[in-house]
Amino acid sequence: MSDLRTAAMTSKAWPYEEARRLLKRWPDGKPNGEPMVFETGYGPSGLPHIGTFTEVLRSTMVRRAYEELTGAPTLLIAFSDDMDGLRKVPDNVPNQEMLAEHLGEPLSRIPNPFGTEESSFAGHNNAMLRRFLDQYGFDYEFVSASDRYNSGAFDDALRNVLRHWGEILDIMLPTLREERRQTYSPILPISPASGRVLQVPVEVVDTNAGMIAFTDEDGRRVEQSALGGQSKCQWKVDWAMRWVALDVDYEMYGKDLTDSGVQSGRIAAVLGGRKPEGLIYEMFLDEKGEKISKSKGNGLSIEDWLTYGSDNSLAFYLYREPKKAKNLHLGLVPRAVDEYHQFRGNYPEQPIEQKLGNPAHHIHGGEVPAGELPLTYGLLLNLVSLPGVQDKDIAWKFVQRYAPGTSPEKDEELDALIGLAVNYARDFVVPTLKRRPPTEMEAAALRDLDAELAKLPADASAEDIQTQVFEVGKRHPFESLRGWFQALYETLLGSSQGPRMGSFIALYGIQNSRRLIAEALAEI
Repeated sequence: MSDLRTAAMTSKAWPYEEARRLLKRWPDGKPNGEPMVFETGYGPSGLPHIGTFTEVLRSTMVRRAYEELTGAPTLLIAFSDDMDGLRKVPDNVPNQEMLAEHLGEPLSRIPNPFGTEESSFAGHNNAMLRRFLDQYGFDYEFVSASDRYNSGAFDDALRNVLRHWGEILDIMLPTLREERRQTYSPILPISPASGRVLQVPVEVVDTNAGMIAFTDEDGRRVEQSALGGQSKCQWKVDWAMRWVALDVDYEMYGKDLTDSGVQSGRIAAVLGGRKPEGLIYEMFLDEKGEKISKSKGNGLSIEDWLTYGSDNSLAFYLYREPKKAKNLHLGLVPRAVDEYHQFRGNYPEQPIEQKLGNPAHHIHGGEVPAGELPLTYGLLLNLVSLPGVQDKDIAWKFVQRYAPGTSPEKDEELDALIGLAVNYARDFVVPTLKRRPPTEMEAAALRDLDAELAKLPADASAEDIQTQVFEVGKRHPFESLRGWFQALYETLLGSSQGPRMGSFIALYGIQNSRRLIAEALAEI
């Protein structure tokens, strides 16, 4: 066994812990060399957000961990529940009146309200998800519920549900309120009159032929096939049915679906299969501490994060502590970007045990890019928040003086990061900045700092500049050096916190920094 596999067998990194559960599920590997099947589910009733993407990312991390442990084949299915009926119109989509006319109809049969080329509401949302998954480089097979139901690919699975009708009811009815029990059915017929998915009692007429009977919305008794897209399974039955039909071995889901997972697992056993392994993760919260929701529109879209942060910073944030509830908002971007690069920079020198616990290993599937960026996102934010530097091309001139030999053409990752910092500074930093005048004591320290900077060469190192900043702070009666640095941030940058001043002055330039000091002193 390789050193990596040996270390992975005992690693406490959560993807390896999950992968080892699959080893116990199939100690000798799956029969006939079949792939270990991972699944993620997506409900296209609203626009994709980061919570949707998270399941694919985290499942991929477990998948890679399993491949490292075994070398065995795997498959990731991204499944869209687009046969679900539209229960309510989401707040954040156009043409709401049109959508309201199609309430109850399968998402894949509702016209596209967005005006894009896809023919249906679900088709548009599915396409958005797939575009990002493709952009990120995920290896997956996209499976649409409507394709499987309509094509007859689920017909045998539906007959299986009809054969075990009574056993499924025995599982589900005790979990429901009395009123719901009166209308509950494991299979939901689609009305031939209205096209809506009906929540009505269903009678099994002929199991082998797939025939069912029910009362339609107009009061007429209808006898029709449950096959070929004329019905769909009730949610928990649907989940169990596809676990069995698609031979799913692993699916993670949110804490809010814990009970559903238990019931679907019992139904899967009745249908002749077994519940997949899977991590139950905590939910993401918005800035107010409320659960993010596609329909409420309070969750981040993938595009939101990528306007301000790299895809790797997003993956880094989503990797951390999946069993802990976390806030998810754009204020987290700067720290996530810099912490990702910090972990990536540490990776090459770490022993194998530490590498396997490093988020960068799981983000990059063990192929962690070499090289470090010459400056942090946080430092870039301070630079591009200054008047006259809120432009990518201008910012590059400062960066090239600070890090000679860099260029937009040669350093694509750095070039992208500068652009993201410009976006973030423009939208979130600059509107909040307000420089205050220095106190008399602070003004004396600023004059002292200006004099010391005047003695330094234009190309002084960040370390030499930082030393002078420290020495000046020690010579003046601040309660602590922290107070000195806070004064610098508030009087020069207009913020209560900021960068390592030696690095900032080296990046912005000594003469430009002295000009900032002069502007601050002129405010007295």
